[in-house]
Amino acid sequence: MRRNALLHSALSLLLTTTLTAQSTAPMVGTPQPPSSAMPLAYDRGAAAVAQGLKQLSTRASLLTINAHPDDEDGATMAYMARGKGVDASLFVLTRGEGGQNVMSADYWDQLGIVRTQELLASTGYEGIHLYFGRFADYGFSKTLEEAHKQWGQSEILRDTVRMVRILRPMVVTSSWIGNVSDGHGHHQASGEVSQEVFNAAADPKMFPEQIKEGLLPWKVQKVYGRVPFARVSEKGIYDYATTKWEPVSFHNYTNNTDIKALPSTTVQVPVGNYDYLLANNYSAIAREGLAVQKSQTGGVGPTLPAPQNSPYHLWATRTAATAPEKEGDFFDGIDTTVPGIATYLPAAQQAPWKAKLQQLADTVADAQSHFDAGNPGLIAPQLAKGLKQTEALLAELNTARLPAEAAYNMKHELGVKQQQFQSTLASALGLSLTAYTGSSQSGGGRGGPGGARPAENSQTAIPGQKVGVNLQVANMGSQDVMVSVNGPTFSGKPVTLSSPPRKLGANSAFSAEVADVVVPDDQSYTGPYFSRKNLEQSIYDIHNPAALGMPIEPYPLTAGLSVDYQGVTFPITATVQSQHRYLGYGTVYEPLLIAPAISVTVSPTAGIVPVGAASFTLNVNVHSNVKGPAKGELALNLPTGWTSSPARASFSTMRDGDEQGITFQVTPKSVETKPYTLTAVATYNGKQYSNGYMMTGYVGLRPYPSYRDAAYRTTGVDVKVAPGLKVAYITGTGDEVPQSLSDLGIHPTFLSAQEIAKADLSVYDVILLGIRTYAARPELRTFNNRLLQYVENGGTLIAQYQNGEFDHNFGPYPMHIEGNGETVAEEDNSVQIVDPKDPILNWPNKITLADFDNWVEERGHGFLATWDSKYAAPVEMHDKGEDPQRGGLIYARYGKGVYVYLAYAFFRELPDGVPGSFRIMANVLSSGKNPNLK
Repeated sequence: MRRNALLHSALSLLLTTTLTAQSTAPMVGTPQPPSSAMPLAYDRGAAAVAQGLKQLSTRASLLTINAHPDDEDGATMAYMARGKGVDASLFVLTRGEGGQNVMSADYWDQLGIVRTQELLASTGYEGIHLYFGRFADYGFSKTLEEAHKQWGQSEILRDTVRMVRILRPMVVTSSWIGNVSDGHGHHQASGEVSQEVFNAAADPKMFPEQIKEGLLPWKVQKVYGRVPFARVSEKGIYDYATTKWEPVSFHNYTNNTDIKALPSTTVQVPVGNYDYLLANNYSAIAREGLAVQKSQTGGVGPTLPAPQNSPYHLWATRTAATAPEKEGDFFDGIDTTVPGIATYLPAAQQAPWKAKLQQLADTVADAQSHFDAGNPGLIAPQLAKGLKQTEALLAELNTARLPAEAAYNMKHELGVKQQQFQSTLASALGLSLTAYTGSSQSGGGRGGPGGARPAENSQTAIPGQKVGVNLQVANMGSQDVMVSVNGPTFSGKPVTLSSPPRKLGANSAFSAEVADVVVPDDQSYTGPYFSRKNLEQSIYDIHNPAALGMPIEPYPLTAGLSVDYQGVTFPITATVQSQHRYLGYGTVYEPLLIAPAISVTVSPTAGIVPVGAASFTLNVNVHSNVKGPAKGELALNLPTGWTSSPARASFSTMRDGDEQGITFQVTPKSVETKPYTLTAVATYNGKQYSNGYMMTGYVGLRPYPSYRDAAYRTTGVDVKVAPGLKVAYITGTGDEVPQSLSDLGIHPTFLSAQEIAKADLSVYDVILLGIRTYAARPELRTFNNRLLQYVENGGTLIAQYQNGEFDHNFGPYPMHIEGNGETVAEEDNSVQIVDPKDPILNWPNKITLADFDNWVEERGHGFLATWDSKYAAPVEMHDKGEDPQRGGLIYARYGKGVYVYLAYAFFRELPDGVPGSFRIMANVLSSGKNPNLK
């Protein structure tokens, strides 16, 4: 079966390779090797063969459409794919870029990469294929109308129709239904389009450019939506996004009708069922997958075994019978048998093809009847026979005179069967291939004797470099096979010749050291195939159209085997891995990446320069991927008249992976209130490098690079801050606010848990709490009284955005967050300064409405619902149609000090260099010294 938790959705990527030779249809991808060297236990041995047999006995296919990673009903997907053998896929509109991150400092598009890798790992547990749309998660969206405005309703439908026409699923489902009960606008958009695609994908007049490219229309047979967890009462439906009650009305987008009650349950999916070969129930398997999606929650715990169902409502069907009150399965009324592939043909042409397909089905049934979990290799001859029959049918389809659309669909489904036979046969034979770079070490050690063990080596290679590739080929089964080594190849281009066939006996293995291969000079760097110019761009630019839909582009270096067994030949492929040792994890296989010789990054990437500043510092990091010493020069491209010290700096690294930080002191000729860009350029070996990458993620998640120009975006800002402030920072779930404060001349001291408990806090003028600190730092709850005493004695404490953990009156006077707090999502909404004379808005900077211009993504999270009258709340803002929100900035004098709660999303605004956010933050930081604040 060879589905793997950390690998590319290999089987799905093969689906479009079965199109007619003359087709120019856009392809989700070409056949790809697994990205991980180590399959899950669910995808090995007898379990893999048993699941492969389920797949081979049905042609059922399903596509789930959702808005973000972690929206998926993983339990249902695991039941369908692993329990029923359904060819199941997940299409996600966005990569979740606008979410939170409690695991690393990755935000925005870097967070999207993190969540992509997390979902790749998660869907491996469920045994499904994964695809993505072009849409950027621009942040919390309260309404469907806002999602349409940002992405374009037709564009959402265009991408979804394209995916449906490529994958050609019988059934479409979604976790959402396009109603306010979905929670927010992104969810509603995915629920809406999951229904709209029922008619649109079948209509050749919809998106005719896809038809011209070679994709044919496709009629989805059924559409379901998960029955919502809606609060329905005499008040109506509770809208969690707007916190309002709406009329009970659920729209059916397939036939433009409404249901004036909670949608009924048509199908109960028994996700709590137990699978003895997998030794788990499907909901628990899915929970294991969800547990690797850690960035939003820090991880979830296991679910205990118990009966459980997932309820779904049927929105539309093309099956002959009308939808019954209850169905036993998504596929009731659909012919999912292998002979049913012939039903694409006119009735007069079906009989001979049904007979041949029945022979194929009989072969699978024979294999099933002889399957022995203790020795799954016994059915390898039947699987080889079935593969031979499938390939003969595909060959016959190429020469038969059949209606074009029928042949197209039959090739598609038989192509799926071909890949399922190949992977199931490989599992039955006990074959595996591991490809890795560098030298190997002898086996043995604590694990006992064994074959070669890869030695730790570099994660990257650069164009022009020689790379040594080694293969470990194993036959752990009971039957001999013939194998020949193919590749390695760079992006599908062979760089070595195939080896002669050799016998690989039962229960044997061999290591093959391939001669060094040279990375082509024109080999592209490993990185995202999508990007956007700025955060306001809500649809990604696609650099490689062939990759559109893929989670990531295929890794560059692969190797393969050609296996001969009982008259059939099939491939086994592998991504070439590098090896690294992580404390607590041991040696980990990670795909080899192609990277530039020199990577140049600046930190931070955006900020401000106060008007009148004599100079400021810019930090540049040079990372070398050169395998040995590297020397070069680094300089800044500056605005006209600006200078830097040094004007040019030398860098010198000794080995691959070395980094050198270089600080430039930049002196502006003058600073005006306008934007400026400074770019760092490194020169090495006669070539210039002006961009670089950072590795996203955290230990335990497969890393992936994110590229950006080595540019610093800054703006001249008229901003003042109280002089000589000593600021302490208590980090929460991760943000870049402390780095941004350096633009105000403030360099915070970070407080540890011990210092919060015992240190003399009075040495600080300000203690600034990072986002969600009361959730991330339990010591704050324990020693909150010390913080209040600090304020009472004259300190200023600023609590940035918090969630429900904060709702315990941790402030000096009562305050209340409803749930996790109100969100003001529209970053361009109108703002009202309720009290223009408020002291905190007038010193040291006069805050005006202009300071709320050009914010990014949102206004803020965690707005307070109520607060004591001793707090001042001088600013109001709210989303369109929402209730007034004044709980984003409240403050009070307490004793000699000042206590501030600040829900504004400065963890997004400051790192993006939004001028007004610096002016407001400067006033808040200076509040303890404000002469008018009494």
